[in-house]
Amino acid sequence: MTPFDFLNSINDNKKDLFKDDPLAYKDYAPFIVNRGLSYFVDTVMYANEMNRMSHIDKKWQFSFLLNSIPKKKRFSKWYKKDKEDKYFSMVREYFGYSNEKAKAALNVLTDEQLNDIERKIYKGGK
Repeated sequence: MTPFDFLNSINDNKKDLFKDDPLAYKDYAPFIVNRGLSYFVDTVMYANEMNRMSHIDKKWQFSFLLNSIPKKKRFSKWYKKDKEDKYFSMVREYFGYSNEKAKAALNVLTDEQLNDIERKIYKGGK
């Protein structure tokens, strides 16, 4: 069972998965479910409350969300980091910088300097 099954149950079909499947307890990931609910204005406060009360049993958390959130079709794309800038890792390696310093350096370096760093870092191969 995936976290999306739990989200669909909470948002759309209102089916108690803990009652139907004895292994649901093992598959339920409160953090992921709360993250999925945090994308919507009408459910973000419920997700925040469950994050605050993370010590509560998983079944109780699911029951609270299942019975509190109104039935509605909700869909959003999950936030993912953009593909790492091709120069970001090169600047980190070349200068030995942390992530923050590498981001700052990218704002200062010119395209010519970045291409020069790329040539110096290039290791060859396929």
